[in-house]
Amino acid sequence: MGANGCGKSTLLKLINGIISPDRGAYFFNGVEITHKKLQDIKFSKHLHQKIDLVFQNSDTQLFCSSVYDEIAFGPRQMEMNELKVDKKVKECLNLLSIYNSNDRIPYHLSGGEKRKVAIACVMSLNPEVLVLDEPMNGLDPKTQRWLVEFLSKSNQAGKTLITSTHNLELVHEISTRSILFIEDHTIAADLSTERLLENVELLKKVNLI
Repeated sequence: MGANGCGKSTLLKLINGIISPDRGAYFFNGVEITHKKLQDIKFSKHLHQKIDLVFQNSDTQLFCSSVYDEIAFGPRQMEMNELKVDKKVKECLNLLSIYNSNDRIPYHLSGGEKRKVAIACVMSLNPEVLVLDEPMNGLDPKTQRWLVEFLSKSNQAGKTLITSTHNLELVHEISTRSILFIEDHTIAADLSTERLLENVELLKKVNLI
């Protein structure tokens, strides 16, 4: 959690191996994640099967000519055969309730539909850790409610969720632990979400309320 510009998106990109830290070290399952390590294609594929990121702006993530090909892209990169790819795509289309969007062009979709497709792309690899950058941004209340319920069910099914947000109305529904950043990119608090939301003075200090 934290106000805009405090470093939330940067941290999520680092966690997902898109960028590397200038100092310090990042470990995943006991292995230090470095730029050099990610040049190992086998290791990089393994990491991105375990942990994957849904970007804040869905247009950044979508680039194929159809929804089907978007969802199939990840499994194809993992060299699955087309029968398995087709099965994965259909599972994700059903999971995200976007089966009727199968042949549509992603750029023609609404903001909420694009977010569902972006999530479907990530879920096609069935990662253990699902990372979402400001997932509620730009969504109408109905789609926000759908997403909260989807994330809750994913967590109950065993997935770890790491989410950046400044939406105080929904944060208690999608998290149990909250790390609060301040403008100089340092950590102001690391508490249970319930305790952090009770600390009104701190939330005022960091411009969240």
